[in-house]
Parts: sequence; C-alpha cells; structure tokens
Amino acid sequence: MKGLADQPNHMIELLEGDTTLEDVIDGHVYEQALAEKSVFVVSDLGSLMRQHVQWQLTMPQIRPYYQVQSNSSLVVIEVLASLGLGFVCANKAEVSLVLDHGVPPDSIIFSGVCKQLSHIKHAAKNGVDLLVCDSETELCKIARSHPNARLLVQVTTWAQAAETSMEFGCSLKGCRRLLEAAKDLGVQVVGVTFHVPSSCKDLQAYTHALSDARCVFDMGAELGFNMSILDIGGGFSGSEFQLKQVHTTVRLLLDAYFPTLSGVQVIAQPGSYYVSSAFTLAVNVIGKKVVARDWNGLAQDELTPDDEPEFLYYLNDGVYGSFSSKLLGSTIPAPAVHKVSSGGPGSSSEETRSVAAGRGPRQRRRGQ
Repeated sequence: MKGLADQPNHMIELLEGDTTLEDVIDGHVYEQALAEKSVFVVSDLGSLMRQHVQWQLTMPQIRPYYQVQSNSSLVVIEVLASLGLGFVCANKAEVSLVLDHGVPPDSIIFSGVCKQLSHIKHAAKNGVDLLVCDSETELCKIARSHPNARLLVQVTTWAQAAETSMEFGCSLKGCRRLLEAAKDLGVQVVGVTFHVPSSCKDLQAYTHALSDARCVFDMGAELGFNMSILDIGGGFSGSEFQLKQVHTTVRLLLDAYFPTLSGVQVIAQPGSYYVSSAFTLAVNVIGKKVVARDWNGLAQDELTPDDEPEFLYYLNDGVYGSFSSKLLGSTIPAPAVHKVSSGGPGSSSEETRSVAAGRGPRQRRRGQ
C-alpha cells in the first residue's frame, strides 16, 4: 500500500500492485506544480507494516515504543497506533497528539531529561505516569508536579557519550544518589532506560549497558523499589541485518541479567527504524554549475580536458527544511534522479562527481 502524506492534512490512496514509487511521484509532480508546491513527500504505508512484522518476528519478546519525534505525521501515528505500539513523547504537543489517536496513557512514555513544569502537569492531568529522569533537579520537579509519576532512570552509556558532547543519563554513582533521593521524596522508580546510538558499530556497548542496568535494578531492590521495566532504547537503523545483530547480542545478555522468570518487561524505542524506509522526499534541482577541480580535488579557475567534471546542484530544500537532521549528525541522504517524461530525449545519464546544495551547507554526492 502506497500513498501520499502531507502535513497537516494527508491523502491516502490504494494503488494497483504494479504501481511503483516512481509512478506515484511522476503523477504527483504535475499536481504540485499547479499548486506551486515543489517539495513533497511520498509515503509507503505498507513499509510501516512490513517493518513491524519484521520486528515481531525478530524480537517478539520486546515491545516497541515508537519515538514520535522521528516523524510525527498523523498518518504514521494512526498506522502505528492501530498496530498496538506504545509511544515515546518528548513534549506536551506529542503527548496530546498520541492521546488524540486513542492511545491509552499507560502506553506512553514521557521522555526528555529536562521537561517544562507545565508539560509535567499536563502529563499528570492526562494519566501519563511513566516518565524518564536522570537528575535530582528533574526529580524534584516531577515530585512537585506529578505525585503519581513512575520513573525510568536513564543510565548513560559510553557509546552515547562518544556520539555527543551533551550529557544524558546518570553514571552508576549518580543512579545511587538519584534512587536515594526518590525514596526520600516518595517517588516511585519502576525501571531503567538507556540508549545505544545506531551509529555505534561495537555491540559490546549493549554488554556494558545491560550490566549497568542490572546494577541499578539491584540498587533499587536494596532501597525497596519494585523495578519491573527495562528499556533498551533506540539505536535501530531500519535494516533487517542490524536488527538481527542487535537481537542476537541482546537476547543472550537478557537471558543472563534479566531472565524471563524475573518478571521484567523489556521494551525498546525504535524511531527511524519504522519510518526511514517509508518516506521519500521529492525536491527540484533549481540550478546547476560546473565546478573546476583537478583530480586531487583542488579548486581551479578553469576546467581543462584532463579534469574530472564536477557539478554543483542547487535544490529547493535544505538543512533549514527537510534536511535539518544534517545539522545534528552525519546522516547522508541517498539521492536518486527522477526524470519526468517532459525531460525530452538527449539528456545525459553519464555519472559524474557532483555536489548538491540547498538552503544551507552543501552535501557531496554522486550525481549527473
């Protein structure tokens, strides 16, 4: 099933089995040109379902909680809610969005390590009790504004620390102090959460993270907390191979640290895993110029016959629009040239070096 999804409204079409993504884009280009909208997104809703089936087959014992911030399109929330996923919300707007789609409050995690008081109160008012916490400052806010809160303590991982300079999560010593403070304040702690980035290639990160999680569970038991939820976070890129790799590693560790008889519920926070393959962004090339560089990549005033041709393409979208993720990480979009029938014969398909530029920093890519 493929369709068109636009914000704030979306249109869903059931298409014939032979219809390809390129056919959908080609048919929509003319409509968008008439409406003077030259950037649009095509979604394959069937991909969401296929990813969920793959998850269920690979990790049936781990319940997925979708990270709304990955893609908050209404159609995504509708489909994933119908499949019974839980949801991870980072703010009041996301909580309201998910609740409006009939998701029960006990299937929502309010994440974010620094929440506004008004957002915490909104969660309390709507029965969203499962919150993430990694500091005593945040704990005091929650204790003051949400007396029925059930906390997941966020434990830092060395893989997460290596990816960003920002501090997220508690060290083991910090977890001990946080648990003691929660006991003093009468706040219930029900589990542990951590995050291993999808960019981390060393699966030993899960060994360290789950070992630390086990230590925090033991600390909690010493202080009288009945901890029963383990959240292994996100870090799922979307590929079946990577999912199976993670599962192979995690399954053995869970058997050792959190066996089935322990009664611990294991959950995860896949985000881009569900949506990265389901959405295709269509943009226009609005300009092009030849860049003179020699074979060593050095700029030149003129292009000589011995130089490899390189082009600079200008797109009508950029990092201040649909490519904003480029500002936050090293993700490189995978472009594909789509030629409409009006392009006419004679256009070259020879592959050359090129650079794509939108409203922001340039991206080097292969092109033509």
